[in-house]
Amino acid sequence: MEPQRDDSLLVQDYISGEEKALEILINRHNQRISSFIYSKVLDRDVTEDIFQDTFIKVIKTLKKGNYSEEGKFLPWVMRIAHNLIIDHFRKNKRMPKFEGNDDFNIFSVIGDDKLNAEKQLIKDQIDSDLTLLIEELPDDQKEVLLMRIYKDMSFKEISENTGVSINTALGRMRYALINLRKIIDRHNIVLTNS
Repeated sequence: MEPQRDDSLLVQDYISGEEKALEILINRHNQRISSFIYSKVLDRDVTEDIFQDTFIKVIKTLKKGNYSEEGKFLPWVMRIAHNLIIDHFRKNKRMPKFEGNDDFNIFSVIGDDKLNAEKQLIKDQIDSDLTLLIEELPDDQKEVLLMRIYKDMSFKEISENTGVSINTALGRMRYALINLRKIIDRHNIVLTNS
């Protein structure tokens, strides 16, 4: 039996072309990640969908060579899952209750080291305020903004998905940001967590 390779080694092996390395990583962390997702969405099918989307994003990031979280594979995957859970609730128009309980504290898993629990709550409130403001944008601008910011898509991908030129997508993003600034000013909202 071969000695157990740690996560960072498996990540390197996968990037180098060993597909089996990813399978080992998924099997190793499957239970923890699935339980985390289920504890937030409380639905087996949604959990399965988010779990799959999480690893699609993991694979894309690793294949692009954009992974730089040396030795922090699980917290990185948990952050991706967390973001996808929030996307799921945004699409379904209800925000999740992210509270820690005795045996599992969400902030210890997904919190940026610089964010303590209080700052994380403030950040979540800002995100939720921003989501409501984005709803006020014209549909074409809103679509580009959501794809760019929440789905992390390139302007080339946005252009392909919306059927418009890259320049049009860039223009819509620019106008979305200008209009968002006007909406923020109109509502006198302060978006800061400093």
